[in-house]
Amino acid sequence: MENVQAIKRRFEIIGNDPKLNRAIEKAIQVAPTDISVLVTGESGVGKESIPRIIHSLSHRKHGKYIAVNCGAIPEGTIDSELFGHEKGAFTGAVGTREGYFEEANGGTIFLDEVGELPLTTQVRLLRILENGEFLKVGSSKVQKTDIRIIAATNVNMLDSIAKGKFREDLYYRLSTVEITLPPLRERGEDIHLLFRKFSSDFAHKYNMPPIRLSTDATNYLLRYRWNGNIRQLRNVAEEISVLETNREINLQTLQSYLPNHNKQLPSVINQKKSENDFSSEREILYKILFDMRNDLTDLKKLTLELLKHDKGQVQETNQPLIQRIFGGKSNDTIDYSDNPNDILQIENKNNHSSSTFHPTIIDDTIEDDDDYLIAETVEDEPLNLEEQEVELIKRALDRNNGKRKVAAEELGISERTLYRKIKQYNL
Repeated sequence: MENVQAIKRRFEIIGNDPKLNRAIEKAIQVAPTDISVLVTGESGVGKESIPRIIHSLSHRKHGKYIAVNCGAIPEGTIDSELFGHEKGAFTGAVGTREGYFEEANGGTIFLDEVGELPLTTQVRLLRILENGEFLKVGSSKVQKTDIRIIAATNVNMLDSIAKGKFREDLYYRLSTVEITLPPLRERGEDIHLLFRKFSSDFAHKYNMPPIRLSTDATNYLLRYRWNGNIRQLRNVAEEISVLETNREINLQTLQSYLPNHNKQLPSVINQKKSENDFSSEREILYKILFDMRNDLTDLKKLTLELLKHDKGQVQETNQPLIQRIFGGKSNDTIDYSDNPNDILQIENKNNHSSSTFHPTIIDDTIEDDDDYLIAETVEDEPLNLEEQEVELIKRALDRNNGKRKVAAEELGISERTLYRKIKQYNL
């Protein structure tokens, strides 16, 4: 079995980072088996090298190797591309077509950006992983394939699973062995090695002297974030090689080719800033919820005060709120406890006597717009809700000589609800 250095020379992999070496070691170890492999890492880190290493060292190396970019195939045609279709299966299917899984039988298929697969396609892929069976689009005939699947993704698969975008069972079938490639910004001196390699390649390609970086430019190169990773570094090296006539590249020249060059590593400050931003948003949300709770409390208090409005009794402490809604002023007061649901002690200015107010909901199952009753009772002894309800209905019927329609209007409920209450309480 070839060692790591031999593999790097064979596949032109530049760098000595320990994380990179560990990823290549895992690829070498897993290659002789047929188990599925999931390659993870940011976009542009070179994930496509790992499947080629695995295929070349496996017993399938004489079979076909097909690389498929799942994110580049439209959702409506991806099933046909992967599994094939029968003639007439859909508009435009003028003949039978073999899919990649049928064509690569006995070899290896590399599914790049597997996280972009539609959920319906994920179900088909899971079946192949479990028993090697698949159906062509428009066919009912089960076919078998002997294929090894290697997948790659640059998204957080656990987040995708939590959001319902990727099947959890498929993830665990694909990631029997997971190989992670580090981002370029974590590879230290590998950045300069790669830049020199790219500069040399482009000098040979365009028949010109290679570019060289000053000390300041080299240090800046190592500190830059490289969100596009190796792909971005290669593009920058090519652009400078073609456009700059002076082959000695200083810091200012290098910065002119880097977008957002002021965003460098370390990123600790950016992380703190992000946490503070999140904290600020969370505090704003808490403040909104707190204000909503206060408004709801004020609304409860106002509702209770409006029940006494016909007697000219308005809570003095909530006059600004009432004035904002209704306008005008009131000199009447209600003295009640902090909890709006507690019994209210009402000072009657006309007779200077005190009474106890019980806001009572007769029927909390509202059937019509007026299918409710809120009443006040003056009692020497507290009654439960049912007893208060019966007493109020009796009084209303007595005052109206048993006329249910008039009594219902007085109570503020529908006649149908009153009739139901009469039957319920056997009045």
